[in-house]
Amino acid sequence: MRQYKLPYLLPTANLGSRTNFILPILETQMTFKTHAFVAAIGISLLTMGATQLKAQTKEVSPRISVSATGTSSIAPDMAILNLSVLRQAKTAREALSANTEAMSQVLNAMKEAGVEERDLQTSNFNINPQYQYSKPSKTGEQKPPEIVGYNVSNALTVRIRNLDDLGTILDQSVSLGVNNGGNVQFTNSNSDAPVEEARKNAMQRAIAKAKTLTTEAGVGLGKIVLISEQNRGRPRPKAFARAARIEAASDAVPIAAGENSYSVTVNVTWELQQ
Repeated sequence: MRQYKLPYLLPTANLGSRTNFILPILETQMTFKTHAFVAAIGISLLTMGATQLKAQTKEVSPRISVSATGTSSIAPDMAILNLSVLRQAKTAREALSANTEAMSQVLNAMKEAGVEERDLQTSNFNINPQYQYSKPSKTGEQKPPEIVGYNVSNALTVRIRNLDDLGTILDQSVSLGVNNGGNVQFTNSNSDAPVEEARKNAMQRAIAKAKTLTTEAGVGLGKIVLISEQNRGRPRPKAFARAARIEAASDAVPIAAGENSYSVTVNVTWELQQ
């Protein structure tokens, strides 16, 4: 008769009435629990993967995107001037003194004309030496440049809230010593109303365009899923007959204020109904 050895049997111990403990039984129980745990994790991963795949492969409903631009024009109610006083002298001190005197007169004249302190701002100030360059000698040598004088420039930004005074202020500024700059920009103290009007106009245009496209294509226009806008806050000059009134009010410096045009572009996306 063949005998079989049990290598995994624990040796018999004197435990009274207790039976021997067999290691294979314990190993079988542990293996079963491990396999069950791994199987549970695998099922969870498969479930998550199937959910994600389903979400990725879900069909996106047909859509239409339309862009439209709306504009609104309004007469400016404020002008921004950039004026500059430039003085030259042999020394920086002399140039600065001359510049200071001229700019002081300009500032006083602005205040007398009704320009408030908050509307006057120094925007730039420079002191630059003037150099004289000698010609090279016959041997090619050249002396270093020599300072022969100085330039002092003082720039002033002015907001004019009463456009009827603009021409007079410009004329008086030049008479008092302004000899550089003169850039004029017309703007509005509050642009909320024209921008809002441009926004409404843009949306109306977008809706009309979308209806025309869907009607011609034989499909319906569903709900809006996305709206975005591009706001061009800076006004664009536009010619207007108001210039005649301002020109008549200031014979010295004719000024044409015109109109400012504000624009807003909207991008709208709808779902299509088929």
